[in-house]
Order: sequence, then structure tokens, then C-alpha cells
Amino acid sequence: MKLVMAVIKPFKLDEVREALMDLGVQGLTASEVKGFGRQKGHTEIYRGAEYAVNFVPKVKIEVAVTADMAERVTETIKETANTGQIGDGKIFVYGLSKVVRIRTGEADNEAL
Repeated sequence: MKLVMAVIKPFKLDEVREALMDLGVQGLTASEVKGFGRQKGHTEIYRGAEYAVNFVPKVKIEVAVTADMAERVTETIKETANTGQIGDGKIFVYGLSKVVRIRTGEADNEAL
């Protein structure tokens, strides 16, 4: 089992969610986060004054999938979230040692 975690631009969330659902993903978690990478933030003008914005708003998506599905999920997120501009985000894939569905007690692949 794998946990695919992606940090993407917020306006891409619905498009990525739909693409993952079409792939057969049955659920995901999305969180609003802030961060920066190579783009190092940006500047904005508010009421005539320029301000440095060090943390850029992003969305973090977490999807637990079977090991054989992780590569397809990663490719789908990469293709769907890509705008070709700086700040498109990153994808991380982690191994999961245990998953348990609280309601039924099912474990591992059956819990996904």
C-alpha cells in the first residue's frame, strides 16, 4: 500500500479530484496549506503598498492506494495538475505499513 501526497495549485483541485475518481480512486483528503519552494513567494500590492508574501497558498492532497495503483495515481496527478508554470507543486509517495477502517475493522487493502 502507498500514500500518494501531492501539493498543487488550489484552482487545480477539482480537476485532479475528477481525474482520480475516473481512475477508480474511492477517496482522498485535501487540506489548504501554505509553503514555498523555488519560487520563494511573491509580492502583492495592497492599497498602493507592496508586500512580500513568503508563503504561497497551496492544496495538499493525500490518497491511500494499493501498491499497483500508485504509479497510475502519480501520473494522473502529474498530468492533471501541470500548468507549465513555476509553483505547480510536487508529488511524494510513501509506503504504508498498516491501514484500518475504523467502522468495520477491515485492514490493509480491504480498508482502502
